Amino acid sequence: MFIDFPRELEAALVDLPLPPWELDGSFLAHSTMERYRTELTATPRFEETAATLRHALTGEGGGYAVLRLGNLAKALGTDDRFLRLATAFAAEVAVPFSPFPRWPLWKDIGVKVDKDPGKSSGIGYNAFHMDLVNATRPPDYTTLLCVRPDPLGGGPSILSDAHAAVARLSENSRVLLAESAYHYGTFFDLYGVGEEYKPFPILDGSDPGEGFVRFTAKMLERSKLGQVHADAARELAEELVRGQVSFMLQPGDYLIVNQRRFLHGREALHSGQETIPDAGRRLLLQLFLRTPAGAGSAA
Repeated sequence: MFIDFPRELEAALVDLPLPPWELDGSFLAHSTMERYRTELTATPRFEETAATLRHALTGEGGGYAVLRLGNLAKALGTDDRFLRLATAFAAEVAVPFSPFPRWPLWKDIGVKVDKDPGKSSGIGYNAFHMDLVNATRPPDYTTLLCVRPDPLGGGPSILSDAHAAVARLSENSRVLLAESAYHYGTFFDLYGVGEEYKPFPILDGSDPGEGFVRFTAKMLERSKLGQVHADAARELAEELVRGQVSFMLQPGDYLIVNQRRFLHGREALHSGQETIPDAGRRLLLQLFLRTPAGAGSAA
């Protein structure tokens, strides 16, 4: 769902004096979240906008939302004041945090032409995945704030309803995907995401339609999987593509994905990235969210 802000809310947010955030370890401090909420609730039509956001993420059939913050980005630029607003809205969903100790809260995702093309900072197709798939407690939400889209017009975001894709699989494939037979990547220097989960089941929930679908299409090429388990994962990958939605993030668009429902990725950037200066290439900022214990998948 794309969520446009009412004009009166945008006007109030431009002048909103949100203070710098404070962290508790790698998590946004509770005192900062309370201060942000107090300031935001005093603005017109904030409560209904926040309720729309939460319903888009956790209501029936939901799982992702794009906040259209482009007008605010034009008015404020994309420096600290704008990031405080984006962080404040993220805190209406769950607790913002950084699992990477070297990143304070938001992580830059730029474009590097010499990187693995399939990586988030590469120039190629970034296949469907969930972030930190091999952690026992992966982030409940992953979020991406668009500072600059690809100036050449490539790189649409792609999303797919993971549980809907699973429901279209054969019973035999679902049984195989529920077995702890999958692994991917390395695990080091991470905070707030539990321990390494290896091997893990792709279907990580006791009830159909619930829990994480711990999938990354990269495991099909980069992990040694047994043939039958690889075939089941490949069938899932095909269903994810079959059910995908795609759209181009514009400057100021803030994508929030409920990782318990949707998987995400990106189409390839347009050819010719090497002709664009580093400072002009596509730039996203990433922030992760953790649902407080006992709150379920809703905020």
